Amino acid sequence: MDHTALPARTVRWNSWDNTGLEHFCLHMNADTIQGEGVVIGARGGTPYGLHYRVTTDMQWRTREVWVRMASGVYLHVFSDGQGHWTDDRGNAMPNLDGCQDVDIAATPFTNTLPIRRLTMSEGHTAELTMAYVPLPSLLMCPDGQRYTRIADRRYLYESPGRDFSAELEVDADGLVMDYPGLFRRM
Repeated sequence: MDHTALPARTVRWNSWDNTGLEHFCLHMNADTIQGEGVVIGARGGTPYGLHYRVTTDMQWRTREVWVRMASGVYLHVFSDGQGHWTDDRGNAMPNLDGCQDVDIAATPFTNTLPIRRLTMSEGHTAELTMAYVPLPSLLMCPDGQRYTRIADRRYLYESPGRDFSAELEVDADGLVMDYPGLFRRM
């Protein structure tokens, strides 16, 4: 997978059960990469809508996360790219120390972040602690996850704490094509 700069892209994902849809845009400028999406769906039988934006540096290290639910609940946090987080008032968030990537429950885009940030050869496994953003609360918490590159464009994603795993197919840019049971590219 080429880890050089990407051109601007727009993709759409729908949920496997056809109850959700995401419109996603990826933008790059001289020093940042920004993924932005609008998502409608259902979680635990409860419908939701949200708009999010994740900004990274050119090494795909998360620097800013903004999420707003249609209900008005929002999250705006910053990372130094080294695993230290602050809220939008500048207050440290020590519970997230060591989390380099964010995982927003509503989107497959955030799986791209560790895939692009890490240079993994086939058969290599990475143990990560993610800054997980659950819905609808948006109350970030650490979440242990594991990524194993099993083929050129295939990764095994595991979340041992939630007893969940899925084999992710990605395109040449690391964007998810198929996330069995949850998302698929339209």
